[in-house]
Amino acid sequence: MPAPPSLIPSLRTAAQSGEFLITAEACPPKGSDPTHMLAMAQLLKGRVHAVNITDGSRAVMRMSSLASSVLLKQAGIEPICQVACRDRNIIALQSDLLGAQALGIHNILALTGDPVKAGDYPTARSVFELESVRLLQLIQKLNAGQDGNTKPLPDGATNLFVGAAVDPQSGSWGGLKSRFERKVAAGAQFFQSQLISDFDRLEQFMTQIAAGCEVPVLAGIFLLKSAKNAQFINNNVPGVHVPQHLIDRLERASDPLYEGMVIAAEQVRAAHDLCQGVHLMAVKREDLIPTILDLAGIAPLYKNTPLVSNGIPR
Repeated sequence: MPAPPSLIPSLRTAAQSGEFLITAEACPPKGSDPTHMLAMAQLLKGRVHAVNITDGSRAVMRMSSLASSVLLKQAGIEPICQVACRDRNIIALQSDLLGAQALGIHNILALTGDPVKAGDYPTARSVFELESVRLLQLIQKLNAGQDGNTKPLPDGATNLFVGAAVDPQSGSWGGLKSRFERKVAAGAQFFQSQLISDFDRLEQFMTQIAAGCEVPVLAGIFLLKSAKNAQFINNNVPGVHVPQHLIDRLERASDPLYEGMVIAAEQVRAAHDLCQGVHLMAVKREDLIPTILDLAGIAPLYKNTPLVSNGIPR
């Protein structure tokens, strides 16, 4: 049986001790009732170190990521609160970050944010006063007891464990290297990648760019539910390409959803050999993540009990 949530190492502790990190993603509700979000997150207890709560992903209006993170924490689930720069200026960003600290939400993923034209309010006004690197620098100041103007915070510093996004499949190798190094210098303490479909490229990134930085990188693993779903991603998600051989596998499968789970488990095993963790995305089917982990040989999480070969059968 999985250990109670209180016995599972925090994301920060697990990262600092070199554990193979497992995170997953959940969307806040598009409405005021969090029941479904909490039900999906409950199924991940004991299987992941933390659950990401998205902040207006794809510029679609949903419940506040901070409020949703508090609800997860109250349910005994460690959240990672995504904070995007699209909708808030530097004053509002600081206010939310200070509030997160006060509410016990310590894991933050600093993001630039998707353009509004991608979402359900394409004529809304963007802010983008900061982008992800400057947001990381701002959090670094707050953690040091200073505000964005480098003035002391009289009522206490934050102690935020901050991560950033990375795309190892970026078309610009030089730009990827530069931005990754800038994020590390700005205080990123972990990285979660975009959907990974090219693991040769991930290996190049880990050996040529991320090697020696001692900051955990979690490979993004996406559950492909069908060939149609994979084609939709290729057509509608910028910067992501699902290879044709995976689409063909899904097309031929008698049970495409199960085949997608098998593919995700294979990718978890591939990531184990290359980086320090995985970030699992199974939009609207978060309930399948435990089975994917089982197929990958990832055991439930226990305090101070290392997984044999990180749970990967040899």
